[in-house]
Amino acid sequence: MEFSLLYFSGDGSTTQVDKYHLLLETAKFADQHNFAAIWTPERHFHPFGGLYPNPSVISAALAMVTEKIQLRSGSIVMPLQHPVRVAEEWGVVDNLSKGRVSLSFAPGWHADDFLLVPENYAARKEIMWRGIETVQKLWQGESIGFKGGTGNVVNIKTFPRPIQSKLPIWITCQADNTFIGAGKIGANVLTSLLYATPEDLGQQISLYRDSLMQHGHDPKSGKVALMMHTFIGEDTQSVKQKVKEPFCNYLKTHFGLVENLAKTINFQVDIKSFTEEDRNSLLSFAFERYFQGRVMIGTIATCRETIEYMHSIGVDEIACLIDFGLDFDSVMTSLYKLQKITEEYQVKKTVGHYSALSFFG
Repeated sequence: MEFSLLYFSGDGSTTQVDKYHLLLETAKFADQHNFAAIWTPERHFHPFGGLYPNPSVISAALAMVTEKIQLRSGSIVMPLQHPVRVAEEWGVVDNLSKGRVSLSFAPGWHADDFLLVPENYAARKEIMWRGIETVQKLWQGESIGFKGGTGNVVNIKTFPRPIQSKLPIWITCQADNTFIGAGKIGANVLTSLLYATPEDLGQQISLYRDSLMQHGHDPKSGKVALMMHTFIGEDTQSVKQKVKEPFCNYLKTHFGLVENLAKTINFQVDIKSFTEEDRNSLLSFAFERYFQGRVMIGTIATCRETIEYMHSIGVDEIACLIDFGLDFDSVMTSLYKLQKITEEYQVKKTVGHYSALSFFG
């Protein structure tokens, strides 16, 4: 099991000067303490996640304050982008970071985001798969033809040439067919439990591994990273009190998540008819449900249990979402506890490696 940090929930509507302080300082911490990666998303036209409209710009900044950690998009909405620009921008980041780029792609889901390219919304999934293939070819230095301003086809290569000869690819997955598609092209997977139960996820990971094998890839080669809201404290009760308000505010911003969670236990709700008291009651209910196995919020001991369960269903990495409204000092205190857990797994990995060497003589 590996651990990374994922960012999403920063409020881009504030006017404070130092909006990226938590991102930069926690990224430095993760780099110094051997975390696997930093994920930053692409998010448009909404305060929720509004700090992150372009992950390549953010990752260029992160490349300057880190040395070892992988810099990942989490995720590029491919149908909103031209593949040439993706290859160019991330080629810059790969050079700045000396070869630490890794990209996750998504088809997008918010129709309003597609005001950038409204004609792409209906076929967004097909466009994503085609765009990924094009980005990979450009990354490897192939010349590809695109229609120019006069209507003629122009064959181009993109620059700067990246450090890495092959671009590491992830697919952001929620639906079964996307897990299967990721396996088909041999990509890694970034997923979450926002729209699925842990049992559902275990089945989806099986579909992914089967797809890898069916399409000629080593089923053990693909990685599955699971996004989980993360906060670790001394005791369960104080942790719940600490995170409940910011986490409920997070859910309030995406009230559709709450509605979907209620449906998973056959509890039908009509959001439109809800009073404010009804909404708060449902948010409290949703918080309790998420707290039971869908988040990595608790003590070191309870988080270990969550990690082991996720490992048992096929998860290889926990992408710890840490910027969901808690203050900077609290996040850093939690990170020191998370560091203890990551060190334990690094020791396990090392011991397992040497055990294997001993076994093979």
